[in-house]
Amino acid sequence: MKAIEMQNPLMQTIEALAKEKGIEAETIITAIEDAVLTASRKYYKTNENLKTRFNQDTGQVDLFALKHIVPEVTDPAIEISLKDAQELYGEEAEVDMEIEFPKRTDVLGRIAAQTAKQVIFQKVREAERENIFAEYNQRVGEVISGTVKRFENGDLIVEIGRVESVLPRKEQSRAESYTPGERLRAVIKGVNRSAKGPQIVLSRTDPALLIKLFEQEVPEIYDGTVMIRGAVREAGDRAKVAVYSRERDVDPVGACVGMKGTRVQAIIRELRGEKIDIVEWSDDPVVFVTNGLSPAKVQRVSIVDDKERVMEVVVEDKQLSLAIGKKGQNVRLAAKLTGWRIDIKNEEEKRREVEAQFGALDMGEGEAAAEAGVAEETGETPEADLSAEADEGETAKVEEQS
Repeated sequence: MKAIEMQNPLMQTIEALAKEKGIEAETIITAIEDAVLTASRKYYKTNENLKTRFNQDTGQVDLFALKHIVPEVTDPAIEISLKDAQELYGEEAEVDMEIEFPKRTDVLGRIAAQTAKQVIFQKVREAERENIFAEYNQRVGEVISGTVKRFENGDLIVEIGRVESVLPRKEQSRAESYTPGERLRAVIKGVNRSAKGPQIVLSRTDPALLIKLFEQEVPEIYDGTVMIRGAVREAGDRAKVAVYSRERDVDPVGACVGMKGTRVQAIIRELRGEKIDIVEWSDDPVVFVTNGLSPAKVQRVSIVDDKERVMEVVVEDKQLSLAIGKKGQNVRLAAKLTGWRIDIKNEEEKRREVEAQFGALDMGEGEAAAEAGVAEETGETPEADLSAEADEGETAKVEEQS
């Protein structure tokens, strides 16, 4: 009866700790056994093969020295002869069996107990971190809600249930500020198995947050009718999202904007006023770039270099600043979204460029005509050119013969 009374409080403590840390009770029992084993090895300083076993009836950790039954003993610390074993256990003892010899644990002392405590804490912490990694590593890219707990060197420590996560300074939007106790939503960017501090890394600047918020707010995106083909952000300032509809009757941009802008406004509020341009995706790069530069109106788009993915865009003079955006933000985001390098020019600049090209062409024709006129007057022929052409002709003939 006394043993049961001792067992219940101990097992209750183990189960409560397991529940608090989100680990199995068996993990804590194993940690206790390992802790006593480590302390015992330090105390006895022997080559014996020591083993521990947690006794749930007594609430104690029993310690044993294991010895292997052999025909002839070469190492008395870990071996016992068949004759001696049979004297202890009778005819049941056979070669290759193992015998457990109990050893005292009440002599381990205060230092050993302190060592055991450290080992238990370490094992429990490792198990807890492994569980966190296993759970949250599968959820990278998900949006979760948490509570701001404290600040550490510019980073935010955010509590997610029982687990602490970190929102690094570089993953925070510059348009946002928080106070302890405030709730926020962020995307899980990664989980670090070996980090000393919080393992879960959050982000408020990642485009994945924007995509997930649209999935939550727009039913057509959630059910797959409308697809997000790309999203880019300069967190706190502006973002661009390219959307595409699988059904002709569904307007992808209109679905994302919502009635009187209700859907997109909810996302803008969550991102603390970040402007969002929603554009229609197209497999035609010219159309996609034209849409990507929204809200600017584009006059002409031409592909300059298909291999290097370079495009030239011409806009009206009054649309130039809007197309480029504040500090080049609009064209920069459009280039990231479309994957094309965009060279924007206004009509006046393009006109001067074309005139300059025609001027150079006229000048070249004039110089050629002048040279031809001089040759006619003098009766001379450009020998160097003729010899070069002849040489080339001869070379061609040699190559053909060979």
